[in-house]
Amino acid sequence: MSDSSTRTPPTRERVATAPAATASADDFGRQKTAVADLPPPDAFAVQVVHGVLEVLAGVREVDQLARWLSGDVYSAVVARANLTARARSARGLPALRTTHAVRNVHVSSPADHVVEAAVIVTTRVRTRAVALRLEGLDGRWRVTSLGVL
Repeated sequence: MSDSSTRTPPTRERVATAPAATASADDFGRQKTAVADLPPPDAFAVQVVHGVLEVLAGVREVDQLARWLSGDVYSAVVARANLTARARSARGLPALRTTHAVRNVHVSSPADHVVEAAVIVTTRVRTRAVALRLEGLDGRWRVTSLGVL
């Protein structure tokens, strides 16, 4: 029989661990993406403009554009879509799908991950100018500013 007082406690093996990597706040925020690493900005701008004009006409849900719009732009489009829907309702007009013809697209790049675009669009009734600021964030374009005239 062995004496319990002479028993040695079990030893734990030490596992070698690598030093913890330090992460900065920049690693967790939005990462800027260069224009060269993204699809052509003029084609993206035209698609977004078509989508926004369809939302304002009442034939598309604004949620379909949410992934491409920043929070502020999304809120502004929702507010404007609600105003146009109320105006159509007050006049008793239905939401009609109109054909938008793109006349001109002007693109400039003030910074490596930023593109500013102006898109001129016409319908049978009117011509509109839409100004956009696109930023390359997390590997895709994101609309951070939008103005529909």
